[in-house]
Amino acid sequence: MNPENAGMMERYDAVIIGAGLGGLQCGFILAKNGMKVCIVEKNSKIGGCLQTFRRNDSFFDTGFHYVGGLGEGEPLHRLFRYFGLLDLPWHPLDREAYDEVVIGNQHFFFANGYERFIERLVEPFPAQRKNLMNYTSFLKEVGEHLFEPFATGYSQDAYTFSLFARSAYEFMNEMIDDPLLRKVLSGASLKMELNAATLPLYTFAQINHSFMQSAWRLQGGGMQIAESLARQIRGMGGEIRTGAAVTRLTESNGRLAEVEINGEERIAGDWVISDVHPAHTLSLIDETKRLRPVYRKRIASLSNTFGMFTVQLRLKPGYVPYLNRNVYIHRQETDLWRFAPEQPLSSVLVSCYVPETKDGYAQQMDLLAPVDWNRMAEWKAKPAGRRGKAYDALKTALAQECIGLAARHIPGLRDGISEIYTSTPLTYAHYTNTVEGSAYGIRKDCERPEYTVLTPRTPVPNLLLTGQNLNLHGVLGVSVTSFLTCAEILGRETAIKDLHI
Repeated sequence: MNPENAGMMERYDAVIIGAGLGGLQCGFILAKNGMKVCIVEKNSKIGGCLQTFRRNDSFFDTGFHYVGGLGEGEPLHRLFRYFGLLDLPWHPLDREAYDEVVIGNQHFFFANGYERFIERLVEPFPAQRKNLMNYTSFLKEVGEHLFEPFATGYSQDAYTFSLFARSAYEFMNEMIDDPLLRKVLSGASLKMELNAATLPLYTFAQINHSFMQSAWRLQGGGMQIAESLARQIRGMGGEIRTGAAVTRLTESNGRLAEVEINGEERIAGDWVISDVHPAHTLSLIDETKRLRPVYRKRIASLSNTFGMFTVQLRLKPGYVPYLNRNVYIHRQETDLWRFAPEQPLSSVLVSCYVPETKDGYAQQMDLLAPVDWNRMAEWKAKPAGRRGKAYDALKTALAQECIGLAARHIPGLRDGISEIYTSTPLTYAHYTNTVEGSAYGIRKDCERPEYTVLTPRTPVPNLLLTGQNLNLHGVLGVSVTSFLTCAEILGRETAIKDLHI
């Protein structure tokens, strides 16, 4: 610290740790309500998993691919209208086939809208109309309760919490009696971790429902969301600081009194909101009676969902037709609900970028496949770019597995590849501070929802949590959670008024 500044400490109404989507949205909400806000970000770039990166003359998304429920009158539309994000170049996916599920050599298509969703799947499953109607009706009911926590909080009697305590896997087995249809309906769910033992029904239903309503890509990359939020926050007087790692949180009289940055500078906030992993957040706080050892141990012991291996492809002009849908490809024998990390890759998600040209061909494409963190364990202590030949060889092998699986169903793919880039869970952990490179945050467990579904509140009265590790992951889930976090400061009535609930 500069000696001239000794004894001086900037004070804010709220200090927010992490400039991912949740941190930026909380900063926006509080600044819009007149609070003096400072967002501190460890990395040189804001955005977290919304970040984009460039290779030669192409940009690639870090973790953003598509969103659901952005149509007029739908939940994300309501949220993004509040955040001033509707003017971005959103691109609707094919309403008759926003997702394609491939099981072995069989192809199935999901359509937007409840009736069309049913009709497209009744074609290959004519005897399953009633079951599909019941399935769709249930998802619709869950979706209509998305904003329930604003009215009820996190009471264990609430509708939302009761669904966190139900098994998605058991629900599917009870609802759908055709094994292949169960697999198809589960097959577009690489947007969550399908885990037969743990996945809550709420997570499965809420996320799948949002895409059933409508599905959208963002031409130009997800970083536009972060940049737009940041621009508006600064316009309302908020501060965003990059290269500002929080190294310590100091407690006084049972409340957080100081936030130490980069080991030297100190700032203060009446409230502190953390958008980073709860375990890392608690590690920043010295011993205090407010945080009992049993609570610290509980948070530290929570398991994280698997990460993703991503192949980013630059494509030659005129080779690969642009697909205005996402394609989920699975080997015939794959058990979608039981991830086998020791086996060869058995599933891959194919997602195109909205092309800049109008010739009908894709220019870039991502291939994503689940990968267990333990496959990266021997390199986790080594810095990016210095992990050695064995790590590079693993990435090359995994990339070829993904390409081989996708090329069976994507015409022209092998011959159309111009450049290949890859990222692993280690990459995510390094650039986004995501624990174990987890794709979906802390693993919520339907058998233990009271331990794994976290609320924004912590035992420290002025420390709140936000982000994908709490309620629901994904853009929609994080956006709702941001309001739930800020409602602890502003009151639920303000959130209800702002969102016109």
